[in-house]
Amino acid sequence: MSSEPEIGQLDDEVADIAVTAPPTGADVPSPMADLPTGAKFGSLVHAVLETADPLAADLTTELQTQIERHSVWWPVDVPAAQLAVALEPLHDTPLGPLANGLTLRQIGLRDRLCEMDFEFPLDGGDLRRAAPQIRLADVGQLFGDHLPSDDPLASYADRLTGGALGGQPLRGYLSGSVDVVLRIPDGAGHRYLVVDYKTNWLGEGRRPLSAADYDRTRMAEAMLHSDYPLQALLYSVVLHRFLRWRQPGYHPDRHLGGVLYLFVRGMCGPQTPAVDGHPAGVFSWRPPASLVMAVSDLLDGRRVAA
Repeated sequence: MSSEPEIGQLDDEVADIAVTAPPTGADVPSPMADLPTGAKFGSLVHAVLETADPLAADLTTELQTQIERHSVWWPVDVPAAQLAVALEPLHDTPLGPLANGLTLRQIGLRDRLCEMDFEFPLDGGDLRRAAPQIRLADVGQLFGDHLPSDDPLASYADRLTGGALGGQPLRGYLSGSVDVVLRIPDGAGHRYLVVDYKTNWLGEGRRPLSAADYDRTRMAEAMLHSDYPLQALLYSVVLHRFLRWRQPGYHPDRHLGGVLYLFVRGMCGPQTPAVDGHPAGVFSWRPPASLVMAVSDLLDGRRVAA
């Protein structure tokens, strides 16, 4: 599994997010506390994580080589050697229950599909149809119908059905790129995880950045703030359609493993604190397969939420 390096600057990542929930957990220092923010830095980190071989015998040297390679496109005011050292701990941070506790260092390039580009029509694309036009409110209704009330992203249904977004029509074509799909062992087979890297700064004032700034509650708030739940759901639809085409014996409940949003500044290596099995910096979410399939059908124009 491989792809060409990313050369498009990120436009879906806010460098600083004002999170109101208080930090909880151990104040393990962030290895990336002193690194810059912004789209250029985020693009460099994404490009390096896309092409670096996590199974390299000397991962620090491998990371430095990739940083120097991609800095031609995304120059930042950080020595390559310093950035390489800062990026290594995230590779040794457990990825939580959806990934069976594996780390990125344990998942080689052959089990990754990096920068999976996609484009598909929404409700017929640019074709004129007599069917009712679908809107974000229809996605929001499905969100509310399929997610249990205790899901950390359940409240996002209200935003999708509300006045600010609910009336937004979905017509034309949806295009983008999934950072990486991971193939994880699951019994005699595999399941697949959508992964998105985020370099957002969730710290508070001048207090040193730590893992506590990236506990599950704060990450959920950041997800909701930046409309990442919609992005995560659409990426899941993309994976569903890809696996439906490529995976023999595809079964959504078994093969759709969920979504990992990796807030890399909170991933501090083996000492990263975890609560109920969820490590700091790793936001895991497994939307029900029924929700993913329903949204896929909706975007195809097969049904409009009542």
